[in-house]
Amino acid sequence: MRDEDVPAWWQRLGLDGLVDVHVHFLPDQVMNAVWSYFDQASERYGTAWPINYRTPIQERLKTLDALGVRAFPALVYPHKPGMAAWLNTWAREFAAATPGCVPSGTFFPEPGAAEYVREALEKGTRIFKVHVQVGDYDPRDDVLDDVWGQLTEAAVPVVVHSGSGPIAGRHTGPGPFGEVLRKHPRLTGVIAHLGMPEYAEHLALTSYPNVHLDTTMALTPFTEALMPFPRSLTARLGDLGDRIVLGSDFPNIPYDYGVQLSALESLDLGDDWLRAVCLTNGARLLDL
Repeated sequence: MRDEDVPAWWQRLGLDGLVDVHVHFLPDQVMNAVWSYFDQASERYGTAWPINYRTPIQERLKTLDALGVRAFPALVYPHKPGMAAWLNTWAREFAAATPGCVPSGTFFPEPGAAEYVREALEKGTRIFKVHVQVGDYDPRDDVLDDVWGQLTEAAVPVVVHSGSGPIAGRHTGPGPFGEVLRKHPRLTGVIAHLGMPEYAEHLALTSYPNVHLDTTMALTPFTEALMPFPRSLTARLGDLGDRIVLGSDFPNIPYDYGVQLSALESLDLGDDWLRAVCLTNGARLLDL
């Protein structure tokens, strides 16, 4: 699906737009570093990963508006200590100045994490992001126990990149985050990328009542060539219609935004499922 066809697609479903829970906006110096990393994807991942929306912030915002993305977070995440608190401040200020943007936050296993997460919650942060692979940390770290507890009590969702794609890390896979859920079973976790490539194992974590999965990059031709989704699990996605949410990874994707929507439609799970995934479920999670 071409991007210019996206509005007609969601209008056909009777929607007034899309809610995307997995969008990234970062301070320019951080985003440029992320893009430089993807420039080396051939060496790191074995395949090129061109950034399809490598444009200035205002142009990216216009692109989302033209697509009909009505609500989204500017997911931020640190790769080392000392970054999370100022990224949280930046994300709140960005959201306050950006129509449709939901204030987001992040954290890292470091002294003071519980305090700056508490501050973020008090100042209205409505979704968090953690990247176990990029941060190279164990989500079971004792210093994060209070953080997970706060998020559980606040019923604020946290998008967790726990899967081992595109490359495995020391603490990726369903095991470490699964242990976090065992300790905090009511946590509203959103497993990014459908948990690729450990799809079945991450889908099993929906035995916890508030665990969701986002669709980010999953099922697209780019990802299917690297980490194909077992079609034997398609019916499971249908059964979890209220736990699957639209995610895209915009702008850091190597194809048009509409490709993600075409991939979801190709599952043939019906228009009601698409409506829930592309709008209703995300709106509920983001408290719109």
